Amino acid sequence: MENKALSHFNKDVLANLSLPSRVTIYDSTLRDGEQMSRVSFRKTEKLEIAEMLAKIGVPQIEAGFPAVSEVERQAVKEIAKLGLKSDILALSRTCRADIDAALDCDVDMVMLFTATSELHLKYKYMMTREEQLAKVIDAFDYAKAHGLKFSFSTEDSTRTDIAYLQEIFRLAVDAGAMRIGIADTTGCIMPSALGVLVKKLSSSFDLPFSVHLHNDFGLGLANALVSMENGATAVATTINGIGERAGNVSTEQLAITLETLYEIDTGIDISRINEVCKKVSQYSGVPIAPNQPWTGENAFRHESGIHVAAILSNPLTYECVQPEIIGRQREFILGKHSGRVAIMNKLGSMDIGLMEHELEKVVTMVKDKAQDGTLIDDDTLLAIVKTARGK
Repeated sequence: MENKALSHFNKDVLANLSLPSRVTIYDSTLRDGEQMSRVSFRKTEKLEIAEMLAKIGVPQIEAGFPAVSEVERQAVKEIAKLGLKSDILALSRTCRADIDAALDCDVDMVMLFTATSELHLKYKYMMTREEQLAKVIDAFDYAKAHGLKFSFSTEDSTRTDIAYLQEIFRLAVDAGAMRIGIADTTGCIMPSALGVLVKKLSSSFDLPFSVHLHNDFGLGLANALVSMENGATAVATTINGIGERAGNVSTEQLAITLETLYEIDTGIDISRINEVCKKVSQYSGVPIAPNQPWTGENAFRHESGIHVAAILSNPLTYECVQPEIIGRQREFILGKHSGRVAIMNKLGSMDIGLMEHELEKVVTMVKDKAQDGTLIDDDTLLAIVKTARGK
């Protein structure tokens, strides 16, 4: 999707990057997204969200963590039975009980994981690396014996030394993993550092490489992009970026960025993604911030008189992505920053014509009322027009 409104500097940089032709977005709204405090989807809501994600072309959907509870297992199982075009994934720790729970759901792939940092080994697992490796090998053997298609990722990878990551990934590769990947579990790695790490790991193994990133420093999207620039071909995301603490990489932001800035195919229909964002916001109870990129109510609103005048001449002056591309519409809002052109445009849309002296009065009154905090909606504007006309 070529976008000529974007910076030409992008083109210069992209020409020197070795990028994948396609990036797999595996949406974790129903798993990691639901782990956000006070978010709990009903089973019917999970099924609806899964269907919506599949309809817009999300290639992989992480449906849940079957070992969490029987209710969770049944939800994952029912999503797997929907016959969606998307692959259905389930999360599992590297233990037989979790693998059995995932096997029972008949999903397309099970995502095995274990935490590898010294912090987690000492304070969460209370085991040595040798003990962990033995446990991981047993899980791989068990999965393989049951004909399970599985991926493998390490939790808290960005605080684990690279030699140990390479050692444990080699075991997964030898056991037949479909994909390997890392998680920046506390969102604490810088993009430049993550790029180096991903490049070293992804180039060491001939398998698709994934990243699961958190947004504690607000670096989730940047880290996803630098990962993709350095060898990652799959990224975990959630709709609206919901998830634990500060959340995850936003599905809609990554999809739109890849499709427009990088011109990389994701398989996702970004013109319909806003519908899914609204539905997830409704079911999760987490509102979409007005200034949220692309989906926030202010994303395509313009008030400044200078901006409106320029946009009416050519929308590309203040919009690098046209709203129609992502299923939105442009709005001109009247306020204290509005100028003659914006107000004339609004009046024209309402089939209202004014004499020059009347227009001057309307412009002044709009600015004054907006300065006092009055919302300049259609009714307010009509009242201002009547006053300007002396009626």
